Amino acid sequence: MEELISVRKKGQVTLPLSMRKKLGIADGSIVLSKIVDDTIVLVPQETVDRDQAWFWKERWQKLEAEADRDVAAGRTKTFASVEDLFHEIEGAAQADADRKVQKKRS
Repeated sequence: MEELISVRKKGQVTLPLSMRKKLGIADGSIVLSKIVDDTIVLVPQETVDRDQAWFWKERWQKLEAEADRDVAAGRTKTFASVEDLFHEIEGAAQADADRKVQKKRS
C-alpha cells in the first residue's frame, strides 16, 4: 500500500484513512518513528499502564505459561473454601518443616 502524503508546517502529515483503518490507528494512538536506511518508518505501539507493567515482564510471563501448563495437565486442586485452602497449605508446611510453601523460581 502506497500513497503520497504532503508535509505541512512543523513537519505534520496526515496518514491516509485506509492505512489508519488497516493498522487500527485512531486519534491519540502512539506510533514509534525511526529512520531506517533513509526511510521514515512509523510503527503503531500499544501502551500499558504503569501499575499493570509487572504482568508483562518476562519473568511473570514465564510463570503464567507454567501455570497454564499445570492447568492443562490437570495439576490443580479445588477447595470448597478459602479456609480449606489455608488448612492444606498450613498442614503441608507443618508436615515438613524444611519445606517452603512457595519455592523461589528463576
